[in-house]
Amino acid sequence: MCYKDMKSVFPIEKLLFFLFISVLIACSDDDTVTSSNEDEEEIVEEEEVSTTVDDTDFEATDWTTATHSKDADPDFEEVFEDNAVKRLDIVITEDRWNSMLDNMTELYGSFGASSQGGPGGGGGPVGATTTDEDPIFVPAEVFYEDKEWYRVGVRFKGNSSLQSTWQSGNLKLSLKLDFDEFEDDYPQIDNQRFYGFKKLSLKNNYDDKSMLREKVAADVFRSAGLAVSNTAFYTLYVDHGDGPIYFGLYTLVEEVDDTVIDEQFSDDDGNLYKPDGDAATFASGTYDEDEYVKKTNEDDADFSDVESLLNILHDASRTTDAATWRSNLDAVLDTDVYLKYLATNTIIQNWDTYGRMSHNYYLYDNPDTGKLTWIPWDNNEALQAGKQQGAAALDFSNITASQWPLISYLYSDEVYQTKYDAYVQEVIEGAFNEATIQALYSNYSTLVEPYATSENAGYTFLNSSADFQNAINELNTHATSRTAAVNSYLNR
Repeated sequence: MCYKDMKSVFPIEKLLFFLFISVLIACSDDDTVTSSNEDEEEIVEEEEVSTTVDDTDFEATDWTTATHSKDADPDFEEVFEDNAVKRLDIVITEDRWNSMLDNMTELYGSFGASSQGGPGGGGGPVGATTTDEDPIFVPAEVFYEDKEWYRVGVRFKGNSSLQSTWQSGNLKLSLKLDFDEFEDDYPQIDNQRFYGFKKLSLKNNYDDKSMLREKVAADVFRSAGLAVSNTAFYTLYVDHGDGPIYFGLYTLVEEVDDTVIDEQFSDDDGNLYKPDGDAATFASGTYDEDEYVKKTNEDDADFSDVESLLNILHDASRTTDAATWRSNLDAVLDTDVYLKYLATNTIIQNWDTYGRMSHNYYLYDNPDTGKLTWIPWDNNEALQAGKQQGAAALDFSNITASQWPLISYLYSDEVYQTKYDAYVQEVIEGAFNEATIQALYSNYSTLVEPYATSENAGYTFLNSSADFQNAINELNTHATSRTAAVNSYLNR
C-alpha cells in the first residue's frame, strides 16, 4: 500500500497517534532493543546453518541395472560405437575444479608457463618435472543421453603429454573417470558402473591434429587379432561453475585393468603389469619390482613371472643352444602374440613405446596359458615416423640390442625372425592394407571433421581448421609409404 492509499483509509490524526506510540515503544527500553538485535542475529545464524546442503544427501534417480549397476555386462555397442561421435558432459563444482587446478600447479608448475605455443597450444614444457604422483580425484557428475552418473571420480591423466599441455596453456587435458571411486563417501553409488564399465579414459589426442591416431591404431591391432582397448569418439563438455564449455573432441579408451582382461581373456586373476622405467626395457641388470607396476594382485609380492622372463631372455643358451632357449622363452612369454604385435607396431610405426621408450604397454600373465601376454597401450603417437630417433626400422637396424633385447634377441633368432616376417606380410595384406586403411581414414575424418574443426582456442591443438585436413593427408601418405617400405623389406 502506497502513502497515498494510506491517507484515504486512515485520518491524519490516527496516523500521528500511531507514529507517537511507535516512537515511545522504540525508545522505552535500550535493553529490549539489544536483546531483540541479538535474537535477530541468532535467527540469522540458525537460518544459515539450516540452508547448508549436505553433499551426501541425494537420491540416484537415474539408476538402472543396465546403465549403472555392476550386475550388467559391459555394453560395448553403446559405449564404443565406431561410426558415431557421442557427447559426454561433466559437471564439477567451482571449488572442486579449482582444487584440481591448484593440484596441477603443485605438480607441474604454473598453467601456461611455456613461452611457446600459440592458438594450438603446441609449445613444449618449460622444464621436465619428474613426479610419480597422479593428479587428485574429485567427485563430479557425468551426463550422457539424458542420464546422470553420480559423484564420479574425475582426475587429469597423463605424463609428459599432460605436463606439456598444461604448461602450454591448453585446457584440453586428458581425464580419467572412475565411477565408484567415491563409493565409501557416497553409499548410493556403491559399485556404480557406466554401462558395465568401472573405469574409462578420455584421451585428448595430444599432438595429433588428425585426432584419429589413437582410434585407428587400436582398430588395426584388433583387426590383427591382438588384445587391445576399445575406443570411440566423444565430444566433451565441462561445466565448472559457468555453464558447459566445449573441451573438444576426445577419444574414449577402455581401461586394460578393467574390462580388457575381463572380456578378452577367459580368466582375469593373473598378474597385470604396466612396466615403466629401466626395468621396462628388460635389459640385463634392470630388474626392479617397483618399476614392474602391478595393476592387479597388488598386495601379492610374487613377481616370479617377469623375473623368469628377464632371466631366460638373457640366459647363455640363447647363443649356445637356441632351441632350448626358445623352448624356455616360449614357456613364459606368448611369443606368437608378441611377434604379431611387433610386426603390427613396426608397420604402423609407433615410437612412443618399447623399442624407443620404456613405457606404454601392459604384460598380462594369462592363467590359461601361464604365459605373459603383450597388450599395446597409448597410441596417439602412432602412424607417423616419430620423434626422438624415430620409429624402429622393419629390420630393427636402428635398435640397440643391449637396450631393447626383447626386440633384438628375438629378431636375431632365425626361427623367430621367420615368424615375424610372416606376420609382417599378414598385417600389410590385411589389418593395414593400404586401400582398407585409407578408406577408414576417409570414413573417420568425415565423421569427426565438424567437431574437430570447431574446437576453441585454449582447448585445441589446432592452429587453424586447415591443420586437420593436412593431418589427414599425412596419414594417407604414410599408409602408402609404409606399403612400399614393407614390400621392400619382404623382397630383400
